[in-house]
Amino acid sequence: MENLLKDKNIVLGVTGSISVYKAAELARLFVKAGANLRIIMTKSAKKFVTPLTFETISSNKVLDDENEEWSSGFNHIGFAKWADVMVIAPATANTIAKLANAIADNILLQTALAYHEKKVLAPAANTNMLTHPITQANIKMLKIANFEFVDTQIKELACKSTGDGALAEPLEIFYKTARILLEDEFWSDRKVVVTGGGTIEKIDEVRYISNFSSGKMASNLALALYLKGADVNLISTRFPIYLPKELHTIDIESSDEMFEYLVDSVRVAKKPKLSKPTIMEEKHIHLIEKKPYLFMAAAVSDYIPKYPQNTKIKKEDIGESWNLELKQNIDMLSNIDKEGINVIGFKAETDEKNGVLNAKRMLKKKELNGVCLNILKDSSSFGKDTNEITFITKDDTIYLGSDTKLNISFKILEEARKLC
Repeated sequence: MENLLKDKNIVLGVTGSISVYKAAELARLFVKAGANLRIIMTKSAKKFVTPLTFETISSNKVLDDENEEWSSGFNHIGFAKWADVMVIAPATANTIAKLANAIADNILLQTALAYHEKKVLAPAANTNMLTHPITQANIKMLKIANFEFVDTQIKELACKSTGDGALAEPLEIFYKTARILLEDEFWSDRKVVVTGGGTIEKIDEVRYISNFSSGKMASNLALALYLKGADVNLISTRFPIYLPKELHTIDIESSDEMFEYLVDSVRVAKKPKLSKPTIMEEKHIHLIEKKPYLFMAAAVSDYIPKYPQNTKIKKEDIGESWNLELKQNIDMLSNIDKEGINVIGFKAETDEKNGVLNAKRMLKKKELNGVCLNILKDSSSFGKDTNEITFITKDDTIYLGSDTKLNISFKILEEARKLC
């Protein structure tokens, strides 16, 4: 995630909750991603963690109720003008109630009131406090007032009871914030289906055929799409990286399962424009008008067992040698309905000399809009955090270089958008 948020200005507000220690980890994630970070602490927050902790992480002085000054921008108005986004994590029930009623009796609330762009709110509270009807009403009020919420999680709370109310994981808050900062109008709310991982083809109840595909490329591509604002559906056999909970995933094993969910997901993505939309549908009609995409990054088995067994095959029944009979698998890219959707295939090649030619043949034969070509050295190429991609269309062959799989994903999206 290095430089993911380079030169973005983030104000992080910290309130008085036992989960404030997670805010320190969140601050570290922002800084590691290259963001400029300024922090505001309430008086109660300083009872749990000293400002020195956040000053060390951010390399900036913490703003609180006792040190605001007006000879510079070190004040609530200055912070509000400077920020690209404001995050409050953890946000106590008390802070949520005051925000919902425009009460500004501390420096953090004053800054939030002065900042009119999107704000990210990550609540943390006892279950009863969080589920109280008034708290829930306050949350509903804030959701229509430019606040984006990161849902709490069920855990053992500080009160020793287990329930809903624990602060979301720092990475979840980080990704919600990054999505706001990196949202791209082209990808925003566009429906995109991504497939990934190597399919698992059953031989019997304990054995299967698969391949070395780790699923990292697909997961990073889905993450990049999420951060750009897309409505992503990731169908995969493996999920090797942390993905935001808002990103829809379907966990499958076999190629049969993948094809079933793929057909359904593509059908939903291509849902036709409504003839007589309701008021709410009219408000979101742009979701339907944007042409959907399919990124077929999965490594689907070319051959599958012809006679898979529902019990374990005993070696005594097989003998000294095993002639396992296979049959050719369905070609998903050739059989999927591609009308009304941009389809981009992925091709892994070990033949460096003829790789581009083979990718162009795939492009034409399967009637694709683009192909991402990856030249592999050997099986050790799988599972790495980096990738080397050449993006091929009928008109261009563009070398995207070697980079982290997340950075390569962003480069792929830049080329893919040219297809519309």
